[in-house]
Amino acid sequence: MRTRTLGSTGPVVSALGLGAMGMSDLYGPADEADGIATIHAALDAGVSLIDTGDFYASGHNEMLIGRALKGRDRDQVALSVKLGALRGPAAGGLGAAAAPPPAKAALA
Repeated sequence: MRTRTLGSTGPVVSALGLGAMGMSDLYGPADEADGIATIHAALDAGVSLIDTGDFYASGHNEMLIGRALKGRDRDQVALSVKLGALRGPAAGGLGAAAAPPPAKAALA
């Protein structure tokens, strides 16, 4: 698997990443076992970058990734987490909150 360095001093990650959005939300019903199997297959193929967002299924996506990484070498995986999008209980968009205070809260 080819790799890339993020920025000038950032981590080295696989050139291909795995987008996890559809494993929890947005494209219809998702099967957790399939999502975990997909993450495992990607890791086994050398993918070391997984992309998620704190607003994918109200945090469920991050928890799914956590379950998939259990028992794996977490130091070998980089997570890219988008933040700032606001969603309501019915999964509707409510806007964005990317100013410094909400961004700091999301990173805490």
